[in-house]
Amino acid sequence: MSSYHSNGKLLITGEYTVLDGALSLALPAKFGQSLSITENSSDKISWKAINNEGNIWFTANYNLNDIEIDAEPSIIETDNEGAAKTLLTILKEAKKLNPHFLINSNGIEATTILEFPENWGLGSSSTLINNVASWAKINAFDLLWNSFSGSGYDIACAQNNSAITYQLKNKEPFIDKVNFNPIFKDQLFFIHLNKKQNSREGIKRYQKIAPSAEKKEAIKKINSLTSKVLKTTALNAFETIIEEHEDIIASLIQLKPVKEHFFKDFKGSIKSLGAWGGDFILATGEQTYVTSYFSVKGYNTILTYQEMIA
Repeated sequence: MSSYHSNGKLLITGEYTVLDGALSLALPAKFGQSLSITENSSDKISWKAINNEGNIWFTANYNLNDIEIDAEPSIIETDNEGAAKTLLTILKEAKKLNPHFLINSNGIEATTILEFPENWGLGSSSTLINNVASWAKINAFDLLWNSFSGSGYDIACAQNNSAITYQLKNKEPFIDKVNFNPIFKDQLFFIHLNKKQNSREGIKRYQKIAPSAEKKEAIKKINSLTSKVLKTTALNAFETIIEEHEDIIASLIQLKPVKEHFFKDFKGSIKSLGAWGGDFILATGEQTYVTSYFSVKGYNTILTYQEMIA
């Protein structure tokens, strides 16, 4: 048996603008996804996906030959046709990138285990893609871009165990490990907004609405803010940076910042992480106050920095 593991992700700076080359700060999460592969003689690929509660949420069986590049794809059996088609696309793209992938196999039993609720938006797709890429011995960024789209920062998080900066230059990812361990991290909290945001929809909005000239100016500012975040040693300075960041992105995508929209009376700073409108936000303040404030409003998934970040 062989096994693989990838970390989930959070984008602290550079949401949306990371697509156009902004220098962004990303943090791998403690939660991720594993993939185990067992060879057998079934002539099939039998796939089983297990959620964070230990329950099977998806199964699919494919003819092994259907993964061949020129094969007409078919799904023998599944309880989730949408997920089965997406997985088949990923496997076929992996085969295109490495024609030797599965060439000597007589059958596969694959099991994935997700370590976080799927609606958290920590990267159920990116962790899967990175695990499949490791299994197929291919470049995970190529597999992402051939299968879907996106900046690739989530793949970079999947492959790293500490904070990174991420930047696209001429469509090539540049990743640097950085020391981001703020002394005020006990005053940083991640709150889930009780819904999953479709990042592809958010990207479409950004690409449609944000003017090119504004994007260029925004990227310069985001680059500067990312650099400042890495040097910040005081919470109030960090709060000033993330509030300025929120204003820049709000102007680009023509949406109100999440604090202005939902949490005007919160006595601290709030920043969206990734596509606006769902998943996690970052909030600053004392733990008792932050927990009480959001719990009263019905947001009960509140994680400390140490609980969330790898």
